[in-house]
Amino acid sequence: METTQQKQSPAPTHCDSVTLYYRQGSSDKVYQAWVAPKGSDRYAVEFAYGRRGSTLRTGIKTREPVTHEKAHTMLWKLVRQKMDKGYTPGEDGTPYAGTEREGQTTGITCQLLNPVDGNGLAARIADDRWCMQRKFDGRRLLVKRDGDQVTGINRRGLETGIPATIRDTALSLPADRFVIDGEAVDDLLHAFDVLELSGTDLRSQPYEARLAELEGLLAGHHESAIVPVATAYGQKRKEEFLRDLRTGNREGAVLKDLDAACTSGRPASGGSQLKYKFYATASCVVTGRNHRQSVELALVREDGFMAMSGNVSIPPNHAVPEAGSVVEVRYLYAFRDSGALFQPVYLGARDDIAPEECTIDQLKFKAA
Repeated sequence: METTQQKQSPAPTHCDSVTLYYRQGSSDKVYQAWVAPKGSDRYAVEFAYGRRGSTLRTGIKTREPVTHEKAHTMLWKLVRQKMDKGYTPGEDGTPYAGTEREGQTTGITCQLLNPVDGNGLAARIADDRWCMQRKFDGRRLLVKRDGDQVTGINRRGLETGIPATIRDTALSLPADRFVIDGEAVDDLLHAFDVLELSGTDLRSQPYEARLAELEGLLAGHHESAIVPVATAYGQKRKEEFLRDLRTGNREGAVLKDLDAACTSGRPASGGSQLKYKFYATASCVVTGRNHRQSVELALVREDGFMAMSGNVSIPPNHAVPEAGSVVEVRYLYAFRDSGALFQPVYLGARDDIAPEECTIDQLKFKAA
């Protein structure tokens, strides 16, 4: 007798791509796998996975290209394994453009933001040299185009897969060489900077000039998968913009010095690009497991040693992260004496952040 799951299974005899979903309790995940051509008669099995509504992580199952028959067999072995764990087929998801260079360095890094407090926020709202943009709750993604080749780059400068919609939009833009910086949410890239354009390195130019170049590059493409972020100028407009972000339940605001050049990495403090969050989050290192669905968290102190920051429960049916991995948590505040997080909530794994970046200066402490 056929089971319900067998009746729902897509037919392996003709499908070379599958989208599976898993939803139970607070867990809502998607897994995509497909056979990708690699030459005239060779193929690879590529996959993308993660929380539904987020930018998916990508990978390649085959170490080297294989025949179509073998790739097809490997694909359906993956599908059966996932369905044994409770995944079910669904409508097609966003296709991903995988890369055989996943995790390899590109030599291109982005400018990272430091936090600013309420006083710093008010000072920059009053200063016309600073503009304001929305802080998106996604993944940092740089898109490099070189002719007909499009490469995704994460915040650590490592090559990564990107949604095919973003790749296709990049190929449709009028310039055939550029590096765009932005934040990917689902299959949409919210672009806020262009670092290279038509063979010219723009990093030394003021941000106001780079932003104008970006908007010119994307003009007429607002309905595509790469869109420019909205930018507020002047004190009155920035105050209105900030109110809209708060009432819209957004993550926060970003402030940028219009006169500043692009500087890769994160300054020790301050800097020309700052973030103001409406709620506190932190990237923490997992140091061990307490029991089946809870892990210990730690942050790096100024002396390089680890400081314990408490525990966080992993939602049911989510994979429990291993020791040494990095996770993102939301919390109400941190205790100044111990550094422990109050009411931490697990947001997910962060494979684009190195453990040494998980420093204690991220914390928002409880008021005295």
